[in-house]
Amino acid sequence: MRVRAVLAALLVVFGLGSGACGSSVPIPSLSPPFARTGSLTADRAGHTATLLQDGRVLIAGGWGDHGALASAELYDPRAGRFSQTGSMRTARWHHTATLLPDGRVLIAGGGDASAERYDPRTGTFSPTGSMSVPRGYHSATLMLDGRVLIAGGEYSYQTQETSGIVAVHGSTYASAELYDPQAGTFSPTGSMAAIRESHTATPLKDGRVLIAGGRSGLTAQVSAELYDPRIGTFSPAAFEAVCWGEYTSTLLQDGRVLLLSVYGSGLYDPSTDTYSGTDIELGSGEETMHSATLLQDGRVLAVGWFNGAAELYDTSTGTFSSAGSWPMGWTEFTATLLQDGRVLIAGGYGACWLECPVSSAALYQP
Repeated sequence: MRVRAVLAALLVVFGLGSGACGSSVPIPSLSPPFARTGSLTADRAGHTATLLQDGRVLIAGGWGDHGALASAELYDPRAGRFSQTGSMRTARWHHTATLLPDGRVLIAGGGDASAERYDPRTGTFSPTGSMSVPRGYHSATLMLDGRVLIAGGEYSYQTQETSGIVAVHGSTYASAELYDPQAGTFSPTGSMAAIRESHTATPLKDGRVLIAGGRSGLTAQVSAELYDPRIGTFSPAAFEAVCWGEYTSTLLQDGRVLLLSVYGSGLYDPSTDTYSGTDIELGSGEETMHSATLLQDGRVLAVGWFNGAAELYDTSTGTFSSAGSWPMGWTEFTATLLQDGRVLIAGGYGACWLECPVSSAALYQP
């Protein structure tokens, strides 16, 4: 994802990414089980989508037609419409959004070290502490005790040299920290064994967190580790990644974790610390930068971006089946399970060579 993010940034720097490009991308008609719904109020990609306790979905930040966005909006599944809500205090892109036990949403990173909370009762954002370092492409995981584990990520910035060349600088982290919603502060915790960004983080049923894959710059991290909140440390976990791939991780109803990638996928069992099933692969083999959503019936919906495939993974058989055609051609979209069992797919980059953000949205109806 970071390669695409840098490309989008460079397009804006050189004046190629301006204009309402996303709005001009033709969106083909949808067929069941996908259906249209209202459009976002702004073109955006690399944003976050958070299911609120009242059933609405908070869409925040992302990359717009002219750069990172501070704006946010709400999707009402009953009306099938998006509407604007209060804006964040900072424009953010590839940040994290975590629903807290009290119903507010923690927004962290995506350009700097700051964080803020969204209150759905007032529709406003307010500042809350700061992380120890600026983070993007990090993970944020709600733990059983209500704290949030922030792990890894990277910070990059651009400079324009006297020669006119745009240089990209950055740092990637192994560090981790904890957000306490009661105190509204971040504090350090143990560091990961590996430097990671664009990794997965999955809360397990026993309270631990599985961190897997990711990258350090252009180097794939083919390892995994477990965070234990009781002692605040990470320890190695079984994992068999074979290549640089965009993994997703999904906690299944039986407690195992499904890790999906076109370059090698499998199941992690925390009860035995074993990883198996590396022969599992997405049926079409083209869903890199995909999403993976656990449905209410226990199956997993994988939506790809390259060839318009959508597939269902059945945990009882360990196989994929078609979930209909997906002609939108998006990447860096969000997929959110709604309270009624449908899945909201929103935003992302459209199918044009500039990879410009779009405002389109659709519903998957099982």
